[in-house]
Amino acid sequence: MRAAVLREGKIEVRNIPDPTPGPGEILVRTCACGICASDIHFMDNPEADADDDSGLTKYDFNADIVMGHEYVAEIVDYGPKTERKWAKGTRISSLPVLIRPDGPKVIGYSAEALGGFGEYFLMTEAIAQVVDSAIPDELVALADAMSVGWYYVRRAAVAANEIPLVIGCGAIGLSVIAALKRQGVGPIMAADFVASRRQTAIAMGADIVIDPAEVSPYRAWRELATGSPEATRTLMGGADVRKCVVFECVGIPGVLNGVVKSCDRDTRIFSAGGPPEGEHLNTMTAKRKGLNIQFGGGPLMSDWNAAFAEVASGRLDVTPMTGRVVGLDEMPSAINDARDANGPARIVLVPSR
Repeated sequence: MRAAVLREGKIEVRNIPDPTPGPGEILVRTCACGICASDIHFMDNPEADADDDSGLTKYDFNADIVMGHEYVAEIVDYGPKTERKWAKGTRISSLPVLIRPDGPKVIGYSAEALGGFGEYFLMTEAIAQVVDSAIPDELVALADAMSVGWYYVRRAAVAANEIPLVIGCGAIGLSVIAALKRQGVGPIMAADFVASRRQTAIAMGADIVIDPAEVSPYRAWRELATGSPEATRTLMGGADVRKCVVFECVGIPGVLNGVVKSCDRDTRIFSAGGPPEGEHLNTMTAKRKGLNIQFGGGPLMSDWNAAFAEVASGRLDVTPMTGRVVGLDEMPSAINDARDANGPARIVLVPSR
């Protein structure tokens, strides 16, 4: 098969052997697969993967790795010990995990679990979900990105006296905004330096957008919460005092610490960015403010399935997030273009192009 292969730190399009489905697995043909910032983080920071002893991923510099974990595919064939639930040609997707006897593998993050940046890959039948609508492939492929927002918003359980502030309006920030909107939370404030992403944030449900180059998001949040941008940062008071829930969705070193230094007392912070280079935090500042920081941990399968159902049914329109669609030969340049913060939230591969 043809695939965009990561080897020795570089992406090249060439032929590699077709994968063979093992017990409980389905051989699928990629219909569409989004390019995620996590793919770029994995590609550019092998040292971060080397520090991970979970066994879920494995960056082997000398092996052929096919990334791509935001996918929709069609069934080609079944491996042994499968129920053969659906006809060949049925469109399916799943939480990007390949369940193996030696433990789960994240699809697209090792040579043992090839992803959707090639013509074919493997999925686990037991967790696959059918696309039972006519929603275009490039939209269905965004369900995985949306599931991240579903997870963080569920974990946040935003209370009536809390106002959310989303820092960064890339795909994950947009997924948080959409999830907040679906839950009826508001007003939703979002901040990004890029005008086009602020406009996309509004399309996905944000009520107020902030350009950090012009005004501090925390000052703007304080004015919204108290009616005064000069209100005390401690905001000490009773249960009716408005509190801040920050969703940090940037993934660049220094951003999370900037939240710690700039946010108000008792703020809850959900760090979805997670720069692979690591982050320095002013822990004494966090301690004095009584901050609560949640790092990652999801999405869980329930979050993924819920987000997939919304996207695949068309109840959640992710069209504003989609950028251009590319073929396999364009992948080396498309992955580089995905680094550009001024670009669309998602560039999507369709191998058949």
